[in-house]
Amino acid sequence: MDIVTAQEMYERDRVAMEAAGLDGKMLMENAGRAVTYDLLRHIQKEHTIVVLIGAGNNGGDGFVIARTLLNLGYDVEAWQVVPDAKITGDAEAHKRIFQASGHPYRLLKSSEDLNTSLGRADVCIDAMLGIGVKGRLKEPYVDIVRLCNEKSIVRLAVDLPSGVPADEGQEDFEAFQAHYTSIIEAPKQSAFLQHTQPYYGEWSVVEIGIPPKQLPDPRRRLWDGADVKRTLPERDAHSHKGSHGKGLIIGGSPLMPGSVAMTARASLRSGAGLIAVSTDPEAIPAISPYVQEATFVEGRDGGQVPDLEGYDGIAFGMGFGRDSKKENVVERLIEEKETPLLVDADGLYLLKGFLLALEKREAPTVLTPHPGEFAHLSGLSIKEILNSPFSHSKNFAEEHGVYLVLKGPSTIITSPDGEQRVDISGNAGLAKGGSGDVLSGILLSLMMQTEDVLDALSNGCFLHGTTADLLVQDGHSKVDLLASDVIEGLSRTFRTFSS
Repeated sequence: MDIVTAQEMYERDRVAMEAAGLDGKMLMENAGRAVTYDLLRHIQKEHTIVVLIGAGNNGGDGFVIARTLLNLGYDVEAWQVVPDAKITGDAEAHKRIFQASGHPYRLLKSSEDLNTSLGRADVCIDAMLGIGVKGRLKEPYVDIVRLCNEKSIVRLAVDLPSGVPADEGQEDFEAFQAHYTSIIEAPKQSAFLQHTQPYYGEWSVVEIGIPPKQLPDPRRRLWDGADVKRTLPERDAHSHKGSHGKGLIIGGSPLMPGSVAMTARASLRSGAGLIAVSTDPEAIPAISPYVQEATFVEGRDGGQVPDLEGYDGIAFGMGFGRDSKKENVVERLIEEKETPLLVDADGLYLLKGFLLALEKREAPTVLTPHPGEFAHLSGLSIKEILNSPFSHSKNFAEEHGVYLVLKGPSTIITSPDGEQRVDISGNAGLAKGGSGDVLSGILLSLMMQTEDVLDALSNGCFLHGTTADLLVQDGHSKVDLLASDVIEGLSRTFRTFSS
């Protein structure tokens, strides 16, 4: 499923009308009816419904929604919140159809009248502003949004809640607080940002008849279960341990043995054929009972880096420590140009001075920061990253020639050529120490088993988050879930998605 900016959505509408010959009024009818039947899941027959209708396409959709609900026998008050002169084009055509169908509407003259109507309502449907809003709301919208947000009613939004910007990068706004949003055709960037996503509530996407083969590719998409089933590698009946990758994990310390242990175990649980661990010798007694299937290798010349030849993938950094004296390890790993390298946790802090050298690596390099770690690497503030994670991730990945996995409730995975995937699986149970170490193990394993690195990373993030979701549905809560529980839960997830 594509993720679009406002401009990309306008382009989709243009292509549908010009290249495919679809009339704008037809698209508006399709959109309004599709949204109506989607919203019916949240409406009961006995509910009193207020539909707030603004200008532009969103308002036109509102007239279609109000008409469809009235035709179905629902108790609906349609409120036009802008002057008649503001209703133009396709929206005006659907207003005429609404009136010709014998349905009355109310024209907003005072917020007090609307306040009385909202006071009697059970449901409010926001069809006031669409993707074109920029900056803070103006009158009458700001008063209407505040009235709606104050009421104890079910708040439903069309495409995106009024006041929420479609694109990343805008921090200052006031918006309709929806319980549920019916998104038209493709989710917008703001559905995945930390400060805007809560205004959507729950959401889903409705299809309105735009032909996908005619559309430009935004190279930005939501990765879901169907994608995983399509791209997850199959296990050949005649394969052996060497067929599924020999991985090396470098990390851990006497005070942090669990991190590298969980990475190794998660990698094996995810199908890696062989895993070797290079760690401080004092940490081995704590690690080996937990992950008996792994082997241990000694570093060369008294260090923690062994001979790097013969591995199909290397993961580095978890529990390693941030002592600057260990930067020589980073340098050696970067110089080893032919093996895919994943860097996480402490490794990301040690990597800061070697970003230019990454561009010379021939094999894929994968960095897996959370926003704080990405701020350290990029020199940006956490606030800047959270406001514009798509653009900052893309710029960094392209500049340094790396795959970037920016972790969060919406994890953004970016390839060196700027293609982006978003994974929204997972829950607050993953907000606990060790979750990132487990993810690194899964990613390492899938990188060694999948030809396409971007597919491997997208699948790994999805499997990690989905395992947490399945565990919380059955037997665990978001409070008690541990990273080690996710490792043991992987078997259930693989049974669900493997062929």
